Amino acid sequence: MSATELSWYKSTYSTGQGDDCVEIAPTPTTIHIRDSKNIFGPHLSITPAAWTAFLAVVDRGSQPQFHGTRP
Repeated sequence: MSATELSWYKSTYSTGQGDDCVEIAPTPTTIHIRDSKNIFGPHLSITPAAWTAFLAVVDRGSQPQFHGTRP
């Protein structure tokens, strides 16, 4: 499915001016994320489980804990 065929939804936290907005296009198997200022640019595709984990971290207002070494 191409980015133009997806149904994109703007974040409810976006300003009315359209600046600094994130849009998502959920499908049963993938959550697509893009910058609303660059709708024809690249977008990030992640699993629904990864999206849920991301939202849980944001909701807690904390940083994820990484184990082991990081590059």
